Amino acid sequence: MKNRIRVQRAETRMTQQQLADAIGVSRQTINAIETGRFVPSTILALKIARLFETPVEEIFQLEEDD
Repeated sequence: MKNRIRVQRAETRMTQQQLADAIGVSRQTINAIETGRFVPSTILALKIARLFETPVEEIFQLEEDD
């Protein structure tokens, strides 16, 4: 699964820690999601999308092999 979290954060000038604090997870969790080592739960993905005021499909995309 690909994601645009790093891009979204850059556009809003938000650090990993600020995002983590806003949605109630650790900075390490945000890092793991951004690098593709961790697939977020539906609830976590929706919280991220709501925070960025963006549809979840614009942040997370399935890859061909998913």
